[in-house]
Amino acid sequence: MDSMDQIKKFEELIDLNYKAELFDNIRKGKQTLVIDFSDISKFDPELAEEILEMPDDSIKSAEIAITHFDLPKDVKVIHIRIKNLPESQVLKISEIRAEHINKLMMLDGIVRQKSDVRPQVTAARFECPACGNIISVLQLDTKFKEPTKCSCGRKGKFRLLSKELVDAQGIVLEEPPELLEGGEQPKRMNLFLKNDLASPISDKRSNPGSRIVVVGILKEVPIILRQGGQSTRYDLMIEVNYFESLNEDFYDFVISDEEVEQIKEIANDPKCMRRLTKSIAPAVYGHEKIKEALILQLFGGVHKTKTSGNETRGDIHVLLIGDPGSGKSQLLRRISGVSPKGRFVSGKGASAAGLTASVVKDEFLKGWALEAGALVLANNGVCCIDEMDKMTEEDRSAMHEALEQQTVTISKANVQATLLCKTTVLSAANPKFGRFDPYEPIAKQINLPNTLINRFDLIFPVRDLPDVEKDARLAEFILRQQQSPNDDDADIDTELLKKYIAYARKNIFPKLTDEAIKEIKEYFLKMRSSGGSDDGIQAIPISARQLEALVRLAEASAKIRLADKVTKKDAKRGIELVHYCLAQIGVDPETGKIDIDRITTGVTASQRNKVHTIKNIIVELEKKVGKTIMTTDIIEAAAEKGVEESDVEEAIEKLKRSGDIFEPKSGFISKL
Repeated sequence: MDSMDQIKKFEELIDLNYKAELFDNIRKGKQTLVIDFSDISKFDPELAEEILEMPDDSIKSAEIAITHFDLPKDVKVIHIRIKNLPESQVLKISEIRAEHINKLMMLDGIVRQKSDVRPQVTAARFECPACGNIISVLQLDTKFKEPTKCSCGRKGKFRLLSKELVDAQGIVLEEPPELLEGGEQPKRMNLFLKNDLASPISDKRSNPGSRIVVVGILKEVPIILRQGGQSTRYDLMIEVNYFESLNEDFYDFVISDEEVEQIKEIANDPKCMRRLTKSIAPAVYGHEKIKEALILQLFGGVHKTKTSGNETRGDIHVLLIGDPGSGKSQLLRRISGVSPKGRFVSGKGASAAGLTASVVKDEFLKGWALEAGALVLANNGVCCIDEMDKMTEEDRSAMHEALEQQTVTISKANVQATLLCKTTVLSAANPKFGRFDPYEPIAKQINLPNTLINRFDLIFPVRDLPDVEKDARLAEFILRQQQSPNDDDADIDTELLKKYIAYARKNIFPKLTDEAIKEIKEYFLKMRSSGGSDDGIQAIPISARQLEALVRLAEASAKIRLADKVTKKDAKRGIELVHYCLAQIGVDPETGKIDIDRITTGVTASQRNKVHTIKNIIVELEKKVGKTIMTTDIIEAAAEKGVEESDVEEAIEKLKRSGDIFEPKSGFISKL
């Protein structure tokens, strides 16, 4: 098909299907027209074939066809973008070969790196100083080209009159992990974007970590050797014609009026919470309280910015600690799937750089570039971290700032940046020895730093204890699922659930009512006064951090109902969950009272009291027997005050570690 026929055919196609859209785009100031490939193949299969085989010429013909319409004078050029290529043109990056050069293809991948937008010369005009002739030179290569000679016979030294510049940007696209097999390494491909594809709106959709689908033409790029010559090998690059983001943000969801009605219907149902808990993870048996907490976590509290600039996070962080095989990982997988923007990372496979951010060499601009990690990429979404206890100490410490301040600050290789990280974190870990010891307090068996545990609003122990009735129901449930895997017990469809969460997070910002404040305040004061002590140091059952957690949970509960006010009932739901967690984890076994220090500092009030007692005994004995004191004397003196020998040894060990006392010889101690 010659170019004149092509232009004619494109003119007919646009007149038939896209005329209204074309003029609507021009009115909005857009310089593009997106054509669906299926429309071209229906209209003329031969034309469709030409586009796939010779995309450069065909797209140029389509752009010329548009100029035949009666366009406004200020419109210079309309770029044709083609989407929805057939299955035969959808390739993996690792499948690209030399035969695909100059063909139109479609790729899917994750943006790994992105260069800045920079101007690039497309055409330049030169004047000959001898005869005044004007020569235009198209700039198609990477090297700037000047005219070799003029018609008057002059060679070289031409004057540059003007040059046309377009915005250009480079992207590194990587194969998505789910397309890889076994030990395959993900392959990368360079993409080249120009004109409207590098506009600020498009730029936001192609941030590192985004999943995008690209339609483009494969081009070869010459490799220049160090000696100055050209290599026989070529690099590959895709000149992008069209791309769209597959990333789902809470704020990108398109929700129809019909779906809004369905969402409101669920929210007004008195059994709304029951329906949601049934739908959140229908494949996991039981764990009703945890499922309730996970739903509140998905909806989240309200993020508040004060006039002074201080921010209070609205995200609810949840930690599940439990026996192996109790369904923790399955819950995490499901939440990362239900959340409109979810990421899943696991233990040893996650490093500090992979969670927060790292600085890498920029392949395009030859400088340094920032590569965002999982917590930053899940901004405004949920990040699920499995096997948290298997991570190294250094990697875990990188999470402190991300959990509370909700930013990630990085200062490496002349890159100083603060990245936003408004991410909800759901973590799972195993107890210290792999399984809970029923005779030890749960808090003692959590093998995580106290400073990190402190940042979680809710901590759930997931126990797996033998119980004939419960085990029978569990076995029945699992075996039924194996028998008929397609029987889903979910009440609400996953797609609708995602849209429900997105709608509530985007549009509902409930405020606390006086009744809710009164309810939370009463609970807080009741708990604070319940830690009273008879001797010495007082236990602290609940701290201000839990107070904030109560507010966030109450707000999330109101969001589920799509209400603009937090009622007493919402406050009660938050109190119930926090109390459930504290009763499971924060109880001091010696006093039987809830002591938040069990979780936050690892030392309970009663333990601190004993250390205090031993310190006093050492001071008294020092006055009697001198500097060097026998350990047996301390044990005898402590026994009179009702402190057991094992507790004395533990207290002495703690004082040694803190540097208050030392051991000059075996069986003796001295104060420093």
